[in-house]
Amino acid sequence: MNDKHITLAYGSGGDKYHQLVKEVFVPAFANPYLQSLSDSALCSIDNKKIAMTTDSFVIKPLFFPGGDIGRVAVCGTVNDLAMSGARPLFLTTGMIIEAGFPVDELKTICRSMAAAAAEANVVIVAGDTKVVDKGECDGIFINTAGVGIFELPQELSPALVEPGDVIIASGEIGTHGMAVMTARHNLDFSPPIASDVAPLNSLVAKMLAVSGAVKLLRDPTRGGIASTLNEWADDIDMSIEIVENNVPISPTVHAACDLLGVDPFYSANEGKLLAIVDAGMAQEVLNVMQEHPLGEKSAIIGQVTEDKPRGVYARTSIGSKRIVMTINGEQLPRIC
Repeated sequence: MNDKHITLAYGSGGDKYHQLVKEVFVPAFANPYLQSLSDSALCSIDNKKIAMTTDSFVIKPLFFPGGDIGRVAVCGTVNDLAMSGARPLFLTTGMIIEAGFPVDELKTICRSMAAAAAEANVVIVAGDTKVVDKGECDGIFINTAGVGIFELPQELSPALVEPGDVIIASGEIGTHGMAVMTARHNLDFSPPIASDVAPLNSLVAKMLAVSGAVKLLRDPTRGGIASTLNEWADDIDMSIEIVENNVPISPTVHAACDLLGVDPFYSANEGKLLAIVDAGMAQEVLNVMQEHPLGEKSAIIGQVTEDKPRGVYARTSIGSKRIVMTINGEQLPRIC
């Protein structure tokens, strides 16, 4: 890290974020559980494995079409557990509230969290509250932690991935990022863009029931699918090629991205996942996903390759290839 101070770019989910993690947090907290740098840590206790994760949410605006900061807090934590292959069970929440925050809005956020927890079949079992002076936290910030149980015969791992494995997206990408951005800028679209925020653990359970098919899972939040695919390319030490026309994107999100100058591949998601799946079982997994309400628009968008140099490439509509880079700044601040 060459910067002397933290900037917004370090919260982007892109290159700066990874520098911060690898050069500051990992050396300070180094241990075997942390080394995988996954969204959840799998910890062994008495020959059993539990998954643990934590996340913080600083969304602006707090309320947007399709959700609010409370729903995102619960769903985001549930999804981080599910992406490790674990079954989410318990959550905690910590709230930092600005003095003067409306009590009715706090009640609405709490009801939203309770409804999302019930939807995901998890329980919020503990919490903490701090109140700070007016102007010190922009309304409310929420931290959540989650615990789940890992019951699969083997962990999902980059070591399982082979050339030819297939990349599947569970539906239309970029929706959450554009829902928040259009609400922030008071932009009217018809139909309105509603966030995709949802707990994905029930969809993941259906996918994992296809034994041995799924090798890696990730919910592409900050930095969008571009950041997730680049992280995977680094982890598996191979390339990934996607077909642009195969990536599901709603026309309204496409229009919003064009208006705001945003590549939809970098727009955040809160109710979609990416999976690397064994090529021979990809169609079976896809069929299972499309039968689930949260995976009806699932699609095979690419595959793992041995192309050099290692990276992420997109096959365009005219047959050319372009490099899909990791975001290097803060494209969409305060998005989750």
